[in-house]
Amino acid sequence: MNIKQAKDQVENAIRAYLRKDRYGRYLIPSEKQRPLFIVGPSGIGKTAIVRQTASKMGIALVTYSMTHHTRQSAIGLPYIVKKNYGGREYSVSEYTMSEIIASVYDAMEETGLKEGILFLDEINCVSETLAPAMLQFLQYKVFGRHRVPDGWVVVTAGNPPEYNDSVREFDIVTLDRLKIINVEADLNVWKQYAYEKAVHGSVMAYLEVRKSDFYIFESTPEGKSFVTARGWEDLSDMIKLYELLDIPVDYDLISQYIQNKKTAKDFAVYYELYRKYSADYRVGEILSGNASQSIRSTLRRAKFTERLSLLGLLIDDISASCRELASLKTLLSELYPMLTEIRQASMSGSETSVLLGEKINSLNEKVMTLNKAGILTKEESDTLSSAREFMEDCVKAVSFGNFADEASRFQTVRNAFSKKIEEKNALVKEVGVKMENMFAFLEDVFGEGQEILVAVSELTANPYSAVYIASYGCESYSKHNKELLFFEREIELASKADEISEI
Repeated sequence: MNIKQAKDQVENAIRAYLRKDRYGRYLIPSEKQRPLFIVGPSGIGKTAIVRQTASKMGIALVTYSMTHHTRQSAIGLPYIVKKNYGGREYSVSEYTMSEIIASVYDAMEETGLKEGILFLDEINCVSETLAPAMLQFLQYKVFGRHRVPDGWVVVTAGNPPEYNDSVREFDIVTLDRLKIINVEADLNVWKQYAYEKAVHGSVMAYLEVRKSDFYIFESTPEGKSFVTARGWEDLSDMIKLYELLDIPVDYDLISQYIQNKKTAKDFAVYYELYRKYSADYRVGEILSGNASQSIRSTLRRAKFTERLSLLGLLIDDISASCRELASLKTLLSELYPMLTEIRQASMSGSETSVLLGEKINSLNEKVMTLNKAGILTKEESDTLSSAREFMEDCVKAVSFGNFADEASRFQTVRNAFSKKIEEKNALVKEVGVKMENMFAFLEDVFGEGQEILVAVSELTANPYSAVYIASYGCESYSKHNKELLFFEREIELASKADEISEI
């Protein structure tokens, strides 16, 4: 299955495991809850789906890589205690609490969350001395004499043997106690994630042209050669930083993340072309409806790969605007209930500046709690930071202004919020204009060519642009999307006709 299907399987299993009856008892007792075992190539996103699931469900997350653990750190250290049996005293071995189990209890104490995920990565790479204890843990969720608390679901992950020489293949006894989820690389599914994470446009456009370079694993006489989804994402982050710092992006940098010489060289060449197209085609002019005739003429003569690169640039710009809009809408949703509470309290005589300060403290506490729980995403962190910044600006405005009463002080806060709404509305209009201008340009330059179908497909795959279109509409998109659906239906019918003719 692909990573999206695996994420659904993980989330569904955890929801089922945490379901309680009317007496507060788990419908599936802890000892009957099979640990989930996510098996897939390195860098495919196994850890990411566990983090996303915990964040979405609002439960805690404790993660460990089992490659770093010995028998002592996993089980605990032995110590001697005195016990009396049948009137005689004996020296008996006990064990301190496992570091792993203790971390679960620490998370519960620090966050107040009583349910969570204990995620153990590289579970099939444990040392030989730890292997028997690991089998016991997978069967009974016990390290030494200490058990994983009820309400904590065990999720594990590992690589297939062909990807990791350290893998110890589990026997049938062990496998029969696991819920096994096999994951494979899938570019189309990863692209949705990549749009969410704002992966650099050059990476997205390159993989659209060279789909086979998305995931590579080869054993050569020189060693292992590989390209992973994680490698592309990490390279994207570094490219954006290098561009910000005006540092050249070259093969030496790319080969540090793309561990396949041919792919690294090909992408290095493509990146230079992508930068050239970005300068030559003036995406801003196209999306504002002011593209020159020389640009149109040049593109009509361009090869299809160059046209795809331009589409990547256009979609990247629109995607950035849609992402900015989504972030602003999320911020407004975070602020609105807090400002409503402040307004009501200020009408009862409470000081607006004090109320704002209390909300700032609550935002800080929320960040700390989510961070301790291991489920604070970058997006949520950005939203909470922006909300805190808004509140701090409002504190300054109401503290140093000359106001007659609390009503006029709160009006200053209301005005600041109204400006944010105006920003949102302006951005909605801006994105709509960009989309319409892009389609008008593509129709003029390429007619009804497949470039428009590619644009429709990318806008559909991109979660931010898809949400925008669903919320605000886009006439040109709707028109061409119907054509795309009709075209796909024709292909499907033709395929079925071929199948019938072969019977």
